[in-house]
Amino acid sequence: MIVSLWCLGSWPALFNLLERRGRVPMHTYLDYTFSNYSVALLFALTVGNIGPDTPQSPNFLKQLSQENGPSVAFGLAGGLALCLGNICLQYSLAFVGISLTEVVSASVAVVLGTTANYFLDDGLNRASILFPGVACFLVAVVLGSFCHASNVADMQTKIKAAEPLSQMLEDMKSPMKGSEEFTALLVNSSNNHEAYTEYHGDVKRVASSLNVLSSSHNSDCKSRKPEPLSKGVVANAEYLLNLESHRAIKVNGKSVVFGLGIALITGLCYAAFSPLFNVATNDQFHLLKPGIPHLVVYTSFFYFSTAFLICSVVLNVYLLYHPVLGIPKSSLTMYCQDREGRHIAIVAGLLCGVGNGFQFMGGQAAGYAAADAVQALPLVGTLWGVFLFKEYHGSSRKTYILLIGMLLMFLTAVVMLVASSMPRHGSETLT
Repeated sequence: MIVSLWCLGSWPALFNLLERRGRVPMHTYLDYTFSNYSVALLFALTVGNIGPDTPQSPNFLKQLSQENGPSVAFGLAGGLALCLGNICLQYSLAFVGISLTEVVSASVAVVLGTTANYFLDDGLNRASILFPGVACFLVAVVLGSFCHASNVADMQTKIKAAEPLSQMLEDMKSPMKGSEEFTALLVNSSNNHEAYTEYHGDVKRVASSLNVLSSSHNSDCKSRKPEPLSKGVVANAEYLLNLESHRAIKVNGKSVVFGLGIALITGLCYAAFSPLFNVATNDQFHLLKPGIPHLVVYTSFFYFSTAFLICSVVLNVYLLYHPVLGIPKSSLTMYCQDREGRHIAIVAGLLCGVGNGFQFMGGQAAGYAAADAVQALPLVGTLWGVFLFKEYHGSSRKTYILLIGMLLMFLTAVVMLVASSMPRHGSETLT
């Protein structure tokens, strides 16, 4: 489950990276979908056909021809839920960042999904350990919300301290003032001298770079292009003011509450797919005909991923021609020709597929409620947000304290959920 946690916490960071570089989200999602489906096929055709083929536990190919329609339907529904959740996740990342998106969605998924799986598995996991772990998730989401609010306030203060910078960056064609004069302009026009002092290093660096451009490259300023965001640009005033022009999803002027709403929908979808998969594999409602064996994990995973594939292709092809949120219109031809970042999207799909496969295998062996520990994505996602996307660069001490507290609560929750696991009696094999 540790491998699953790392995989499922890492692939959204790759999505976020490509969106910030300006790649059309639908292109990324289609590449991700095909590589994700290849993992399910690989699991089914290899591990799903290994071992004894018994009436109680048939192999993958034999189960394709059995009358297991009700279980198949639950598996397909789980795949649809995950697909919708991942699409919502992609847009939520643009609005509120990877850290808060994963905090909200994972916490909702764990609280609702874990509770549902606990009752579906007839109390397989230790409730005295499981539900205190769920409570830790609730504390973590509260800390995460305060952390995000504090970080947003820090960024707004940073931008306000360098208000004249926006106009200067847009007026690159005009002769630049000297760095000392430009810095003085920022000091005099800032309404918050204390905030300016805190971020003086960032502003002075930008002012100096603008002066260099003026003195050494004044003749070709018109043709100069912005520095790509992929080269370690930190979250200073220059970066915050220019991010909007690079990214694919335009969020400037949009409500943060709207982004949080999308993250909440993401969490609801994530809360549904694991219990649906649980029912598909274990038939708790006794919908299969007498004598029909339950679906093995790998067969359920195949149907689950097939529904994911169909839903993803239909929705993303539609969005190619009818984009939203300022995304440029595209087409299947443009998608096929867009190779920029394709390898990253493919890796994201492989990570998600492996993570889901290991989560389901762990759930079948030790209870799906305990396996929901892998939904503690912020443990990994926040680290990506801190070190790769610099979401908390230059933030206040208050923000860092809240961030550390949130991560500690998530770590505690994961340990408690894993500790609550117990072997599934009468089903030790992955059936």
